[in-house]
Amino acid sequence: MTSNPYPLGLRLDGRRVVVVGGGAVATRRVPALLDAGADVLLVAPELTPALRARADAGRLHWVPRRFAPEDLDGAWLVQVAIDDPIAAASVSALAAERRIFCVRADDRSAATAWTPAVTRHGPVTVAVLGGGDPRRAMTVRDAIRDLLAVRLAPLETAPTQSRPDAATGAVTDAAAATGARLAGRVALVGAGPGDPELITVKGWRLLTEADVVVADRLVPGLLLDELRPDVELVDASKIPYGPSRAQEEINQILVDRALAGAFVVRLKGGDPYVFGRGGEELLACAQAGVPVTVVPGVTSSIAAPAAAGIPVTHRGVAHEFTVVSGHLAPDAPASLVRWDALAGLRGTLVILMGLKNLAAISETLIAHGRSPQTPAAVVQEATTGTQRVLRSTLDAVAADVLAADLRPPAVVVVGDVVHTLDEGPRPPMIK
Repeated sequence: MTSNPYPLGLRLDGRRVVVVGGGAVATRRVPALLDAGADVLLVAPELTPALRARADAGRLHWVPRRFAPEDLDGAWLVQVAIDDPIAAASVSALAAERRIFCVRADDRSAATAWTPAVTRHGPVTVAVLGGGDPRRAMTVRDAIRDLLAVRLAPLETAPTQSRPDAATGAVTDAAAATGARLAGRVALVGAGPGDPELITVKGWRLLTEADVVVADRLVPGLLLDELRPDVELVDASKIPYGPSRAQEEINQILVDRALAGAFVVRLKGGDPYVFGRGGEELLACAQAGVPVTVVPGVTSSIAAPAAAGIPVTHRGVAHEFTVVSGHLAPDAPASLVRWDALAGLRGTLVILMGLKNLAAISETLIAHGRSPQTPAAVVQEATTGTQRVLRSTLDAVAADVLAADLRPPAVVVVGDVVHTLDEGPRPPMIK
């Protein structure tokens, strides 16, 4: 009877792992080894472009030749990723002589270790062995991944702080030994353009771990509905005073809660750094000594046109797109936008926060040479169930917006791409 494999999690940080082969299998296996901190020695005459890029970046050491026995010196694990059974058998035999576990892509039955099907959910890693059948393992893995993705409750626990014991040098759990709370931190998380499912997996995971959530008004409400009952929710849109004072208040909330030991998620619509003032918040935290994680979000500057059936670039139509803030009128002294230069561009212009000043923006672009008949579109509340789309021309779009009673949040798109996909399916529009 064949014995069952013994499941084990290998801590490979700083330990040598030899990968023999530079093709597709190695391309799939190497990233996880690097993520585990392994010192990867890649032995192969040639590499795929992806592996070559990692080698060029210094993330692994590449020996451009065929395998030699001395390559196993100092190795803890060997991965044979070649389809030559004779050469693979030779490598695994040498590994067995040195008592080094060996994974073989060509023959699992001859290997001394198997690579499981893996899914990761934050700090939780699930590895599935299918009794030698990789399809069975992947099927079970996918079912578990789907289960973990169901947003019923967070599965993660806060990572523990470790420190070496003064007497023995052994690593102990500092939080368990002292009962002390982990130091606070902040995550700037982009929530996406409006659809709650467009938040990134990492963004949602951090949201489930948060003690405090500071949210903008454009954040998808369903995300807030899924927070744990004990999470403190701060509605940043209701902070008093003017815009400048409000940002100072937000910065202070992030710093104060983090210094008190909380994990704070600053949840922002779109992407934190695309007109989201995420940079100011990061600087405030850095000045206070608070660690910050930045999780990019799906920005409405691209997502809103896409949701309306408008690609911001298209071969033969637009080779560039420019994203600009329209919250200040073109003639405002504080405006940093060169509207005259934008008028001369041939590509797509995407305007965020520009509905109030749309008439002045259109007039300025036309005055500096943009054709009045340039196609224009406005997408209100993109990716949500209340999305509305208006298509017009640059000279008429401001009046059409008023007539249709479109309101913020809305994204304006100017350029020939507005009609590029007219023959394909697209969301309902306002005539």
